[in-house]
Amino acid sequence: MQWIAVATPPFSSIEQFDQVISTLGQEPEGLEARYVGSAGDGIRVVTLWESREHADRFFAERLGPVLAKVLGPDPAGKPEVLGIDVARVYTRQPVG
Repeated sequence: MQWIAVATPPFSSIEQFDQVISTLGQEPEGLEARYVGSAGDGIRVVTLWESREHADRFFAERLGPVLAKVLGPDPAGKPEVLGIDVARVYTRQPVG
């Protein structure tokens, strides 16, 4: 089952997000889409995963070490993540 994660990272700029992504290197296995934007109190990262297991593995094995490398060993908090099991999907179909 697909899984959506809506994350509030422990930093507040798109530039810091770009630095984290460039440090990650190869895209994580199971990532289907990523959207990043500014919110009133920082940024949000919305990701669509093939499964929750893919997301959990990425957060535990890859993201944590990269955040420590980019932000230092004691970043200002942990990412907050809201997880959503996808129950219905709508994809706009091209006309014509």
